[in-house]
Amino acid sequence: MIRIVLVDDHTLVRTGLCMILEKQADIEIVGEAEDGERGLMLIKRLQPDIALVDVHMPVFSGVELTERVRRAKLPTRIVILTMAGEAPFPRRLLDAGASGYLTKGCPADELLKAVRQVADGRRYLGSEIAQQMALASMSGDASPFAELSARELEVAMMLAHGNTAQAIADRLKLSPKTVATYKYRLFEKLDIDNVVALAQLANRHGLTETSIQVPAPA
Repeated sequence: MIRIVLVDDHTLVRTGLCMILEKQADIEIVGEAEDGERGLMLIKRLQPDIALVDVHMPVFSGVELTERVRRAKLPTRIVILTMAGEAPFPRRLLDAGASGYLTKGCPADELLKAVRQVADGRRYLGSEIAQQMALASMSGDASPFAELSARELEVAMMLAHGNTAQAIADRLKLSPKTVATYKYRLFEKLDIDNVVALAQLANRHGLTETSIQVPAPA
């Protein structure tokens, strides 16, 4: 039996995943969490075979959750789920310790294939993700975003998509001052000084699978 924990802040997404997975005789949903912190607590307590984890979540992101599971040497394998067009660098997630990477728009049979393959000890990349990685490899274009920490990458992605510092603070349950600190650090690492430059850099290096609308200068 493959024991699974779902970690996603959207109830509708978790419900949809349950409807697909619970029909399978070899799969059992043993827990659900709506943010990264609770997800990590659940993983530590239940130690499921697999955790299906969203990238964007309150408290801390799927990237950070993945890194914490790896550092704690927990046996649970992480499969990242992201909306099409919002995927951060696949290599960054795999380096963080993810065993699988899918978009939420993938067919149900691909989700089941990924779960079973990862449970068997192998990695799985969705077709869109694999294509993105192949293109990046062919271009040989190293991404400066790879130098960011998990939290810095999360904040960078949200800023590049036009979110205000206050909106990011509310979403991640951080203080605006803390968000400002992360913003300063990532700007320094990327050698930029404004959000417009960040969005342009993100577009150039494929921060998402589809191009970001560059915010207008303030």
